[in-house]
Amino acid sequence: MGTRNGFRVGVIGVGVMGERHTRVYSTLPGVASVGVYDADSQRARRVAAQYGARAFMSLDALIDWADAISVVTPTQSHVELALRCMRSGVHVLVEKPLAESVAHSETIVRAGQEYGCIVQVGHIERFNPTIAQLRLIPQAKKPLAVTIRRMSPFDPRNTTVDVIFDLMIHDLDLALDLYGPKIIEMQAYGLSARTNAIDHAVLNFSIHGGPLVTIVASRVTEQKVRHIEIVADGHYIEADLLNKRISIHRHTTPHYTATSDAVTYRQESLIEQIHVPAVEPLALELDNFLTCIRTGTRPIVEGEDGLRAVMYATKVRELIDARAAWPQPLAMSGAVVQEGQQWAQ
Repeated sequence: MGTRNGFRVGVIGVGVMGERHTRVYSTLPGVASVGVYDADSQRARRVAAQYGARAFMSLDALIDWADAISVVTPTQSHVELALRCMRSGVHVLVEKPLAESVAHSETIVRAGQEYGCIVQVGHIERFNPTIAQLRLIPQAKKPLAVTIRRMSPFDPRNTTVDVIFDLMIHDLDLALDLYGPKIIEMQAYGLSARTNAIDHAVLNFSIHGGPLVTIVASRVTEQKVRHIEIVADGHYIEADLLNKRISIHRHTTPHYTATSDAVTYRQESLIEQIHVPAVEPLALELDNFLTCIRTGTRPIVEGEDGLRAVMYATKVRELIDARAAWPQPLAMSGAVVQEGQQWAQ
């Protein structure tokens, strides 16, 4: 496996994210050379030339050459490409979501076991240094409630999946990893705004022995937001995953000031700013992938983790679809009471 100088690493699909994989691989120690393949051969040549990689005109040729491959293509193609790689003994990092369905995700996980290949899933927020620092805060480990917001402006180029599989799945994975996998109650709401799929979704659930969790995902806002808010006993923690900042609010004290005209109110609290190292999450993610191949250890985000995220994302979609199929409210009349009584029965 590999050469004396390191691994031969391939990237299938060099769109925006695939180009980032190519750039980072070209800088990592332990990588002997990088190869790329894309259905757009001119795009493959341009990206290869920019990062000193090799452009392959044949997918089979890249698979035959590579020791490890990042699959950075539309979700619908993940299962086919991952299987082609693993049948040739090539380890895979599959960008999230692992696949478009639970069945396809299970197929990828089983193939990794059958062919003895590493399967890592690109849930990149696990490698965000803000999350790493958040794990070190004692109060963040036992919260009462957690709210996660992941919102972006609409991008017509990124509509092959709905907002649940595009954005919310990141935070489903994070919440389950941080606070435990046993969800005991779940409610979901969603709407379509710019596409025929779900563009804005809100998920509420509780974790056994853990917090109440709310996740808001939107691809129709006019601001990019990646934010976690944690309510703990005596503490309020804000984490900005985009700008790599954490603030801890504690010991809030109310102050009332009375004058002849009015009574004014203000609050004072101690705010602690946590230093977050400036580290690129993708570099940590790809380095973990190569380390696992070299040492035979398990990835931080395994295929099973990606499967779990797809299972819950599918459930969220089903809940929203079921809610959309409910009958519309009737006018306020005797019929409403009668209908409500029937449902209650």
